[in-house]
Amino acid sequence: MNQAGRKINIEILKSVVKNCNKQRFRFNSDKTKICANQGHSLKLDLDLKALEPPEFLYHGTAERFLDSIREKGLLKKNRHHVHLSLEQQTAHQVGKRHGKPIILKVMARQMYQAGFKFYCSENKVWLTDAVPSQYFELIIA
Repeated sequence: MNQAGRKINIEILKSVVKNCNKQRFRFNSDKTKICANQGHSLKLDLDLKALEPPEFLYHGTAERFLDSIREKGLLKKNRHHVHLSLEQQTAHQVGKRHGKPIILKVMARQMYQAGFKFYCSENKVWLTDAVPSQYFELIIA
């Protein structure tokens, strides 16, 4: 950024990490690098540990995507993972960014017991590779 004429220093970076309302960023252990907690489109090792999820998680999307989601399930597409939240309210906020919101209630524990892996990022976003359609039900937002 400094080379592009946008001055940045460690104090600015610390402020970004600390004050990001969604806690999207973190430092590595010696604070020489900053990275996003999830949402990468680049291939990287996110150093996530598989965890047992809660019984239910939620995914917010727009109503216009529902037919495709029912047919194919939730797919990560060009992201590392499908993003899931602990609360319906968070899923609703995510869904309304894309149009008329809908919320999918994901049977996460059932998926886990069937062999699907789940991860939880540092900012408490739950992640998995895909959610087949038999593992969610529609909640009208």
